[in-house]
This record gives sequence, structure tokens and C-alpha cells, in this order.
Amino acid sequence: MYKALVKPALFTLDAERAHHFVFDNLRRAARVPGTKALLRSLYEVQHPSLVREVFGLKFPNPVGLAAGFDKNAALTDELATLGFGFVEIGTVTPRPQAGNPQPRLFRLPQDEALVNRMGFNNDGAAAVAARLARRQNRQLIIGGNIGKNKDTPNERAAEDYVACFEALAEQVDYFVVNVSSPNTPNLRQLQEKEPLIDLLQRVQERNLSRAQPRPLLLKIAPDLTDSQLDDILDIARETKLSGLVSTNTTISREGLVTDAGQVAALGAGGLSGRPLRARATEVIRYLHQRSRGELPIIGAGGIHSAADAQEKLAAGASLVQLYTGFIYEGPALVSRINKALIRG
Repeated sequence: MYKALVKPALFTLDAERAHHFVFDNLRRAARVPGTKALLRSLYEVQHPSLVREVFGLKFPNPVGLAAGFDKNAALTDELATLGFGFVEIGTVTPRPQAGNPQPRLFRLPQDEALVNRMGFNNDGAAAVAARLARRQNRQLIIGGNIGKNKDTPNERAAEDYVACFEALAEQVDYFVVNVSSPNTPNLRQLQEKEPLIDLLQRVQERNLSRAQPRPLLLKIAPDLTDSQLDDILDIARETKLSGLVSTNTTISREGLVTDAGQVAALGAGGLSGRPLRARATEVIRYLHQRSRGELPIIGAGGIHSAADAQEKLAAGASLVQLYTGFIYEGPALVSRINKALIRG
């Protein structure tokens, strides 16, 4: 039904407008008595073999929703009815910000991909924390993806990450430090070894001072070299990270079917979706092998089928996340993956 009826209608709309249309209608539908139970019956898959214990948390299944879809934690209760084992909200910054000028989200249907330069548009950490405090579903595992405000210089970036951590610590189950988005100027410079160690150490110091520290993860770009990935593993050990999210969007445009001129006309932004699948899996496999499987990895990038998810898990991911595949395939993708994992 989604691919035959819903998706063609949504794809007639501007990509960002379609996103808000889906949000509004899922929220309205969930208010109708019986709708949440109906959605769970359609999409939720429960089985003992799906349960995963990763960085001290018990996930009912390994399929999560990646950051970027529900930036402001506006729809966590509703998204929980679609069968996800966890939902990662954000990226959240300390202060609200509008993000980059529109249009800033584009589809490449021939490649089953998206290009986005959203720019961390969000309501700010205080508003997101207040919204999470009001949620009804307390069983759903929530990840908090955090970043810095656009106008915060890199030398003060750690202050923003600490501020986000403090605001959200009571409301999320794990944190992801995002220094790999290509859409905030100079943000990826924070992936360099020295500034990244300093940033993570400052967040981790605050984290470990708590009675119940939260798992702290780092989200990395697929565009890093093997040497840079080795540095990431050294940093993860030195700062006692609980895991990695691999990978974010790519700035590469190689291998696309869409006309190169059309792609260039869209301008800058991170590419996600099917073209990222192979590279994301390659990065996961490299990190898993180099760390001897000791560092949990959430695998993301180009998961559009059950086979794609199984590929990521076989490469060494402990959990997987969807975003662009969810847009192109619809909510049934979550249940298809979980059913395939039960079959083995």
C-alpha cells in the first residue's frame, strides 16, 4: 500500500513539506481510538531472538530510527507503534536554530537517495527535554543525538555538547555526539584527533560524575580514511566511549545514476540512501575487525531491505538504523527486517 499509493502521492510534494505532512497526519491518526493498537498489529514484531543487550541497554529488536527524522522528539510515542526497537532524536543543539535556508532536502529517486543540508534545525535542548518528559511510552529506548549551534566557534564547541548533555540526561537512554554532519560549517574539523579527544573527555567527565552515567557514542562520517578510522578507535578507547554510530551522510557524489548536472544544481549537502550502502558496510567491517569486536557499532547507511540490514549486522554492527530507506520503503521495512532476522 505504501509504495503503490502513499509514496507516489508524497513524492509529488517538496521533500520537506512531505516530511511535515507525514508527521501531522501520523499525529492526528494516533489520536483516533484504536489506531495505535492497529499500527502495532501491522508493524510490531516480537520474538526472543530479536532482543539485543548492547552497552548496558536491552533493546526489544535491533532496528532503530536514525537521528534526523524526529529532530525535536515530537513523535516518539507515535513512532513507537511502527515496530522500532529504539528511536534516536535530534540532532539537538543548546539553543533553538532555524537551520539552513529552504529548499534544503532533495530526493534522487533514480538512486533511492536523499541530499540534505538541513543544518541542525531544532527547537533547542530545553524544549526537546520538556517534550520528552511528557511522553507516554517510557519503554521505548530513546537516543539523544547532540551537536553545537552554528554560531558557536569550534574552540567552544565542547561547551555546547556539555550543555545538551546536561539538558537531556534525565530524558534519554544513550547519547550520540555528532561531529560528522557536513551541513554545519567547520563541524567535521572536530573529527580531528586532538579536538575530538578534548570534546569527548569533557562530555564524558560530566557523564561519569552522574550516579547513573549514560552510554556515550560517537557518530562518524563515511568519508574518513583508514588512518582516520584508526584514530577514531584510539579516541574511543582513550575516552571510554560505549560505541560508535557508523555512518553519517557522505559528501561524495560518485556512482550516482541521476544526471550529474542535476545533482550539481542541488548544491551542497550530505547524501544518504542506497548509494551509501557499500561504503557504510565497509566502514563497519573495518572498525569491527580493528577493534576485535570489542566496541559496539550501530550500523546506518543505505538500508533499504532486510538483506541490507543483515549485511550490516554480519559486518559487525550490533544494531542498525533506518532513515532514507524508511522514506523509500515505508514502515513495513521495519517488520520485514525483524521477520527476516527471526528466520535467520
